[in-house]
Amino acid sequence: MSTNPTPAEAAAVPPSQLSAEQQQQIAQAQAGSIAANSSPSPSASLYVGELDPSVTEAMLFEMFNMIGPVASIRVCRDAVTRRSLGYAYVNFHNQIDGERAMETLNYTLVKGKPCRIMWSQRDPSLRKTGSGNVFIKNLDPTIDNKALHDTFSAFGNIMSCKIALDDSGNSKGYGFVHYETDEAAESAIKHVNGMLLNDKKVFVGRHVPRKERQAKIEELRSKFTNIYVKNLDAETGDKELSELFSKYGPITSAVVQKDDEGKSKGFGFVNFEKFEDARKAVEELNEKEHNGKTLFVTRAQKKVEREEELRRQYEQAKLEKLAKYQGVNLYVKNLDDDVDDEKLRQEFSVYGVITSAKVMRDDKDYSKGFGFVCFSSPDEATKAVTEMNGRMIGSKPIYVALAQRKEVRRSQLEAQINQRNAIRMQQGMPMPGAPGYMPGAPMFYAPPGGFLPQGQRPVFPPNGMMPRPRWAPQPQQGQPMPGYPQNFSPTLQGRPPRQPRPARNNAAPQASNSNNNRQQSTAQRKGPRAQAATEVPEQAPLTAAALAAAPTEVQKQMLGERLYPLIHAQQPEYSGKITGMLLEMDNGELLNLVEDASALETKISEAMDVLKAHMSAEPATEQA
Repeated sequence: MSTNPTPAEAAAVPPSQLSAEQQQQIAQAQAGSIAANSSPSPSASLYVGELDPSVTEAMLFEMFNMIGPVASIRVCRDAVTRRSLGYAYVNFHNQIDGERAMETLNYTLVKGKPCRIMWSQRDPSLRKTGSGNVFIKNLDPTIDNKALHDTFSAFGNIMSCKIALDDSGNSKGYGFVHYETDEAAESAIKHVNGMLLNDKKVFVGRHVPRKERQAKIEELRSKFTNIYVKNLDAETGDKELSELFSKYGPITSAVVQKDDEGKSKGFGFVNFEKFEDARKAVEELNEKEHNGKTLFVTRAQKKVEREEELRRQYEQAKLEKLAKYQGVNLYVKNLDDDVDDEKLRQEFSVYGVITSAKVMRDDKDYSKGFGFVCFSSPDEATKAVTEMNGRMIGSKPIYVALAQRKEVRRSQLEAQINQRNAIRMQQGMPMPGAPGYMPGAPMFYAPPGGFLPQGQRPVFPPNGMMPRPRWAPQPQQGQPMPGYPQNFSPTLQGRPPRQPRPARNNAAPQASNSNNNRQQSTAQRKGPRAQAATEVPEQAPLTAAALAAAPTEVQKQMLGERLYPLIHAQQPEYSGKITGMLLEMDNGELLNLVEDASALETKISEAMDVLKAHMSAEPATEQA
């Protein structure tokens, strides 16, 4: 009796000794084995939460790539501001690396904050079922995510573990643990509920979704029996208050609140036996007159509930105000000191109906140089921005734009910096914290020949060609640079004279004279060539007329040459970067910064805040 050989036995037999049916079975088995070996393993996608907004994909790649090859990383960001939302997704090629990453890196400090890692669950219905979710309260403030995870991991596999934190990063005293199975959650509730954790008795129970909790709270509130009464007459006592409300049903208490001297505070509380009677009393007596005063009668609220309602009302009013003035409120700056509210209104009144015009002033009633103009419609405001931005009012060109909130402006500046850094990374330029990066180097802008310390000889490229600013257009081959004559030869003598800067203190002139004497003696010893190298002529003052007469592509360069020395005097280490940031502004506003030292100092301070926030986000690299 012959039997069919197994695929392994048949593979050891020469094909000439096998039947056609057996050869077909071997081919099918081998094909199935190849398909099983070549099929991709299930994707291992991890959710990484509780991240600092400055954490980038590059930082996460360095962290997770130590575990195993990373397929992709994405930090989730706001669609408008491009600011990080505080969480990311890290995808590995296989689940083994993902499990190892969870075991090794969960709750690791990233930028001073412990990250929280869990398996990514793409299906929102599974995430929101609440199955296996446990709520823990009355936790000691010293218990963090890792300690909570270690405590509850004995009852089953934990998908997520989180302590609720306030705005300062301190524990709110409660947290959540999400298990894979309901059995593990029931076991945790059974064994830990009522136990002492760090000498505090904790409560452990099933997590109830917010909507269900809110529905129960609203149901309890609808069956209130305690009433708050305000705006009572000073002569009204407990007996009179009880008589006033008792006609609506039996009451258990009626108390008028009194101060230390026994005088009425003008409010009190009435408690009914049945909530139907309490509701009827509120409906009948609210806003009714009693002893010459209009009563305010409502359901009694706890302090936390009142604060929450007031906060909600404030946020609603704030949103309504923002929506009301969206697109119609203009920000106007660079105003002369003599411009008042009426003059500001007159200048803008030709573009539409103005609802308000205000010049901001300090405590001494001096103009701060900026103000706001609000129109009745967005079309009028848009027309005013188009026509008035850069127009001369008095002796200054004004800057006009739609008014923005401070946090919106800051986020836009951060987005601009991130965009520039992304462009520099694509171009292979060094980044802060990277090898080859030199702090203080003019990363964004440098005038022709570069900025040199006093007394050094400038080095220009061969053939008399000037370095082109980054914002200028590329010239065609054989054409001169825009704004320069064809036979232009860049030398120090060809540059415009530089205006001498005033001395900062009494000691400055002496130091300057001694410095000049040393340079003159050095030039006399080394000859005319050294003397020419030590002479640094001063520039003439830059006026609005001179700026307007220059070609458009050269105006930014002229402003940059004036701004850089002023910025370098205050922030020598970051002068180049700050100059590049400020050159994104309007030319009229930049001209005002050249003339107004206080305005320039304010802008430098704002730019430094943004730079420090950005540099703190860059990973610190240590060179061996």
